[in-house]
Amino acid sequence: MIASRRRFLRIAASFAGYAALRADRGLTAPAQHLWRGVALGADCEIQLHHPDALAADRLIAACVAEARRLEAVFSLYRPDSALCRLNRDATLEAPPADLLRLLSECEEMHDLTGGAFDPTVQPLWNLYASHFSRADADPVGPGPARIAAALAHVGWKKVAFDESRVALAAGMALTLNGIAQGYITDRVCDLLRREGVGHTMVDMGELRALDARPDGSLWRVGLENGKREIKHIVELASRAVATSAAAGTTFDTSGKFAHHFDPHTGAARPIWSSVSVIARTATRADGLSTAFSMLSADSIRQIASRLEDVEVYVSGPDAGIRAQ
Repeated sequence: MIASRRRFLRIAASFAGYAALRADRGLTAPAQHLWRGVALGADCEIQLHHPDALAADRLIAACVAEARRLEAVFSLYRPDSALCRLNRDATLEAPPADLLRLLSECEEMHDLTGGAFDPTVQPLWNLYASHFSRADADPVGPGPARIAAALAHVGWKKVAFDESRVALAAGMALTLNGIAQGYITDRVCDLLRREGVGHTMVDMGELRALDARPDGSLWRVGLENGKREIKHIVELASRAVATSAAAGTTFDTSGKFAHHFDPHTGAARPIWSSVSVIARTATRADGLSTAFSMLSADSIRQIASRLEDVEVYVSGPDAGIRAQ
């Protein structure tokens, strides 16, 4: 989900009302400290409520440093990142602990979704990006032979990893963009928890609420559809929400081919214009929203029914379907 200014203003107005109420009672409201920036190419925001301004500044600086550290592991655009080195060399010796941890999360997500979540789809990304970058690109997309050639290098079970090494089969490459933002959000939340911080909203590309708001009320979050219209308002406390939208990145000018791929067929045409998932962690919400973009409503409901504390909202041909 992209945090819109319209939604933030509602949150800010709610907090201002709380501050006024406490002032009427002769109490001191916890100050709101706001940071905005970018991580992994996504707009990010931290709303931290803390009575000590210097301590809040220190905490926010630590959160930003943690996000930058993890970006150096997962980025596809920094040639020195651990992921770029892995994709370039097909092996990575002594991999960072966070890369191993996220790869383990990917394996669990792959198994949970019947293979719909698969970080090895990067060759498909490269294929579609190359195809539509040409001035004479066929608007129907790459041909079946080229898709089949790319699919020959897709398959999570071909990835081998342990504490000493990560190895890819020849021609393979990983993308963690469908889960890394959620993972970074969770690690920033872990940092704040270790410092005793609560009543905070963290958005590192995906959102996670640490506890309720300072006044005990729930955080209100607007879920956007593919047209950036808010279709649902959900309330969070100690939960996370992630949205995958086809319109977020498209390859062609018509917007028919998007950045979600079916790892079985090579298709790049998501079923849903947007999928939002609420879960206990941002990592899980992020991974599920990515996988569900290519799954039918029945498949989504079947998977979600096996999971505790997961809600799913979709927008698309059957707009309004909700799996819970």
